[in-house]
Amino acid sequence: MSATGPDRASGSGAGSAVGAVWAQDRSGVIGADGTVPWDVPEDLALFSRTTRGHGVVMGRATWDSLPDRFRPLPGRRCVVLTRDRSWTAPGAVPAATLPEALAAAAEPGDGADGEVWVIGGAQVYALALDEGVLDVLVVTEVDLEVGGDRSQQALAPHVDPAAWSAERREPAGGGWATSRTGPRYRTTWYRRR
Repeated sequence: MSATGPDRASGSGAGSAVGAVWAQDRSGVIGADGTVPWDVPEDLALFSRTTRGHGVVMGRATWDSLPDRFRPLPGRRCVVLTRDRSWTAPGAVPAATLPEALAAAAEPGDGADGEVWVIGGAQVYALALDEGVLDVLVVTEVDLEVGGDRSQQALAPHVDPAAWSAERREPAGGGWATSRTGPRYRTTWYRRR
């Protein structure tokens, strides 16, 4: 496995390596009210390093949640999974199914090099895990608990220890790093068993 990406030799149903990357609070919340409820710039930098130069697959709500100035995400082929076959947006490649989205994200050009990252939201992560297309997970845990109405929160999928093994942690030894904005965080890289 490379420092940030899936091992291309492992392959997936789309003909390329596929990873997923997300950040969550201690209870598994990845978003609330359509936003990320914390500010950890170090995790955003990790996200950028991990996905830049590759294809990314996201749901329509994730696309809509991106600030206008970041749509499409620079240096990436942005594929948007949507049920609305008439939907279009500048810089986005629409796809109706996960296999179609993965294949489009793996095509060369627009930053894509065959490596594909699923970047959200909760339904897309769950679908990718259920369909068994992921080779690698990069999960940042933020040491806080988002309050509020659980029905308005997006949750990370469960990482089953029988299916995934932790290959690397930062900081090493299971401790925490402290963001320059205050919250503590740590990142774990998982490989499918």
